[in-house]
Amino acid sequence: MHRRSFLLAALGAFAPLTQAVAAAPALMLASVYRPGTPLTDYWVSEKYDGVRGYWDGRQLLLRSGEKVAAPAWFTAGWPRQPMDGELWAGRGKFEQTVSTVRSQTPSDAAWREVRFMVFDLPQQAGTFTQRLAALRRLLPITTAPWLVAVPQQRATTHEDLEALLERTVRGGGEGLMLHRGSSIYRGERSNDLLKVKRFDDADARVVAYVDGKGRNTGRMGALLVEMPDGRRFKLGSGFTDAQRRSPPAVGSWVSYRYNGSTDDGLPRFARFLRERPDLPNTAVGGL
Repeated sequence: MHRRSFLLAALGAFAPLTQAVAAAPALMLASVYRPGTPLTDYWVSEKYDGVRGYWDGRQLLLRSGEKVAAPAWFTAGWPRQPMDGELWAGRGKFEQTVSTVRSQTPSDAAWREVRFMVFDLPQQAGTFTQRLAALRRLLPITTAPWLVAVPQQRATTHEDLEALLERTVRGGGEGLMLHRGSSIYRGERSNDLLKVKRFDDADARVVAYVDGKGRNTGRMGALLVEMPDGRRFKLGSGFTDAQRRSPPAVGSWVSYRYNGSTDDGLPRFARFLRERPDLPNTAVGGL
């Protein structure tokens, strides 16, 4: 990508969005588990490497509020009750899941491999433990075996959690999730929901491109990205040559891995993980 292309891409960030998206659902978001966290009141389940989905009782939405173009048979007979979960095609199949879920022309064959792994009932009254009991009464549904209640078990000790994480990762899983049993459903980030992984990861929005040098001359050298709190940093490693030739769009979101934080709170040794097409592309300013 040439310098002029980078400039045009950056300027394009100021253009108004042309695609209307419904209001994003207020979903419970996870914080990061740290050793020493008391586990007495938590449930533990696998963290599915898929695309966050929300069934509002009538239609299936992405976290961004965009409607998912699933085949009619996929959601036929689903409960009218809102459900929060993960669209998932299996371990190690994130890209396949994204391709299927984002397609505006749904493929029956592709959707036959997708499961909606339901882990909560946002509109159900009570604590998570009570909502879990209601979910287990609601699912499974014989006519929709791809609608699955996520298996949950009580967490015990940090050592047991580490052993379960090791088995899950060894089997190709991404990690674990912890739900606080006494928590109500709140559409915000909190310690009521924790992710347990072998590495730190986070999401950031693409603000601009940084020209490459040396072997990357003429294409993207790094992304200038913005964290949710407004701080910015350059994300320059972890990209394939193809991704440098055609980088994520300005305004889109990406995930990155990192190893702790600097004294300024910026991610240390950040490297690109993947794009996040389930989050909304947004106009950015202040370049």
